[in-house]
Amino acid sequence: MNPHAKLISTLSLLLGTTITISSNHWVMAWTGLEINTLAIIPLISKPHHPRAIEATVKYFLVQATASALLLFASMSNAWITGQWDITQLTHPTSCLLLTVAIAMKLGLVPFHFWFPEVLQGSPLITALLLSTVMKFPPITILFLTSHSLNPTLLTILAISSAALGGWMGLNQTQIRKILAFSSISHMGWMAIIIIYSPNLTLLTFYLYILMTATVFLTFNTTKTLKLTTMMISWTKTPMLNATLMLTLLSLAGLPPLTGFLPKWLIIQELTKQGMTVTATTMAMLSLLGLFFYLRLAYYSTITLPPNTANHMKQWHTNKTTNTLIALLTSLATLLLPLSPMILTIP
Repeated sequence: MNPHAKLISTLSLLLGTTITISSNHWVMAWTGLEINTLAIIPLISKPHHPRAIEATVKYFLVQATASALLLFASMSNAWITGQWDITQLTHPTSCLLLTVAIAMKLGLVPFHFWFPEVLQGSPLITALLLSTVMKFPPITILFLTSHSLNPTLLTILAISSAALGGWMGLNQTQIRKILAFSSISHMGWMAIIIIYSPNLTLLTFYLYILMTATVFLTFNTTKTLKLTTMMISWTKTPMLNATLMLTLLSLAGLPPLTGFLPKWLIIQELTKQGMTVTATTMAMLSLLGLFFYLRLAYYSTITLPPNTANHMKQWHTNKTTNTLIALLTSLATLLLPLSPMILTIP
């Protein structure tokens, strides 16, 4: 890809995200989302492979529909209340339409069908952007309108996402599809708590970005796209695979790793709100995700394939990426001791 085109796309991504997260007006938020969508399209279609082109078309159609719904929701709310301010979303139909639009943007069940397919057709770094940066503006809009949203609808979407994200990830062999269903499951955890504790949703999202970025960058370094290639990647970079296992277990939410922190706080907050059944359901559904994370960890470090590797160990990998992965891995596994400090934040 032309370096100038790549630079323009990257700057447009940053611009679109910044416009959306800093705006109070619905039209500006919509403009930022549109800039984001148009900026990521060249990055998805970059390989010129039929699957990449298919992923680009699917992504464009879904995002255009979601943006149109979001604009329609804001316009109908402005028509009735005379308010274009994002925090003044009060009309019930507008709230319902907005929830559907954001669910499509985030890939929440039942609007999740596009996400695994688009991720599978994208390069790993683009898939990382789709799983993290592209989710930030919709999460911000949910954060700003959290007081107006329908709790029952969000709870149904969240539990469905956690269930289907765990269930569908069980029989996958493609790494990107597994991580897509992992993302859907995590979005369910964020959606269920957004009304009761919006700050906790943001904390969960930040930690999710940390862990997902670590996993994607590790797979990009070892050039791993399938479970079968994952089995022999330990011969290339043994230490990196050992830390990958810890990051995957952190993503699964096992104590004493970082990933346990958001799940613990969410279950605690749901229990405080008197939603014990919901909290128990979410905890049980996280076991489905734990199964495929354990399978990934098992493939990456414990399984010894019967064939011999025909390449030397990669001692000389990209030093900048190595430093970044080392920093991200440390954060993705060792942040749990900060939880008492986080609990004191109102």
